[in-house]
Amino acid sequence: MTDTQIPAETATAPVYSVPQERRVATAIPGPKSEELHARRSKVVSAGVSSALPVYIERANGAVLVDVDGNRFIDFGAGIGVTTVGHTEQRVVQAAADQLQDVIHTLFTITPYEEYVRVAELLAEHTPGDWAKKSVLVNSGAEAVENGVKIARKHTGRRAVAVLDHAYHGRTNLTMAMNYKAHPYATGYGPFAGDVYHAPSSYPYRDGLSGADAAARTIAYLEKVVGATDLACLVVEPIQGEGGFMVPADGYLPRLQAWCTEHGVVMIADEIQSGMARTGRYYASEHFGWEPDLVLSAKGIAGGLPLAAVTGRAEIMDASQPGGLGGTFGGNPVACAAAIAVFESIEQNHLLGKAERIERALKTGLARLKERYHIIGDIRGKGAMVAIELVQPGTAETTRQPNPEAVSALVAYAAQHGVLFLNAGTWGNVLRFLPSLAVTDDLIDDGLRVLDDGFASLG
Repeated sequence: MTDTQIPAETATAPVYSVPQERRVATAIPGPKSEELHARRSKVVSAGVSSALPVYIERANGAVLVDVDGNRFIDFGAGIGVTTVGHTEQRVVQAAADQLQDVIHTLFTITPYEEYVRVAELLAEHTPGDWAKKSVLVNSGAEAVENGVKIARKHTGRRAVAVLDHAYHGRTNLTMAMNYKAHPYATGYGPFAGDVYHAPSSYPYRDGLSGADAAARTIAYLEKVVGATDLACLVVEPIQGEGGFMVPADGYLPRLQAWCTEHGVVMIADEIQSGMARTGRYYASEHFGWEPDLVLSAKGIAGGLPLAAVTGRAEIMDASQPGGLGGTFGGNPVACAAAIAVFESIEQNHLLGKAERIERALKTGLARLKERYHIIGDIRGKGAMVAIELVQPGTAETTRQPNPEAVSALVAYAAQHGVLFLNAGTWGNVLRFLPSLAVTDDLIDDGLRVLDDGFASLG
């Protein structure tokens, strides 16, 4: 334990090893980052790109520190991974303690309690009041693959349905499930078959009620796929890479009712929206939706690689012994970190902090929208908020996307010590995905930089 950390049982407030404030010490990227980038270019595949070529050597709370001493306010959290904060003290201590005991045995050979405890916590906190079981894997895409595999085994059916604007990963199956091909799938085919893309609920652009949007989705599934051939419908309750689309009220429960009626497994991809990010343990809870299966990853282990498929026991038990698992799935160290994440959410009252972050972000963004009319929409839940930018003077009926403005704002913010992420099918969404450790002061400072960025657009 470092001298800046204190035991969880005596902690009254977070103690940070990195000052929680922005600092620009050099040009960005600085000389040390540029040197590292030159080394990287010789040995790392060009296919592994970076949004901002600054090289991070420390991170704590909601702040990143690069090798040149620049401090960045992090509104990305590793794309929603460090939800409880960078190097959160409970997570660090739990992982360190576990490293001294058992690093690896492979749960399918000789099991251990940490895996079981994570499955217990998932059964307790995922939506739905019924018996649940889990399988632990390594990554979000692997969770998606296993969710589909389990649904096919349970139903004996082949087809998989997803929604427009969805993103599910970079494996062969998940590339076929994504809505946007470039850059995730360009040149990597052929892809898995029997994947169908149904229209989604996108209130800002389609203007449909939840009931009408659901009727449109169901009509597609019935006419194009056929309910008797459909194994599963995989849905992000709030779409991540697609641009933080929040579906209209009633949309998700209506789809679930249809799936239940026709024996289709409905899967919630909560990889980005789960683990307290939206002010609930799982975003599905905002919509009154109780999925058959829930996929967890990203924030579940505070930065260590872990993912899970959790769902109705009768569905999860359809797989034969040996049909699920993998060498590193449910690694003891990652499981110990995940247990600490659940403890942090409760003991640090992070659900309430997510709601506080939403209020601060939406209040500040609403002020910007009054001045900058290219902000077409503000949406999201908790610490998962976005603005969609449109072309100047765009009519309400056309709403032409403005990806150029988003790119310019992301670049401007980076030069001033703030890390934002873009998103959206057309690249015209700016997303705010901070850790739940972010303070109102950091949010206000980040929004001041964003305000200056908007002003610089002319």
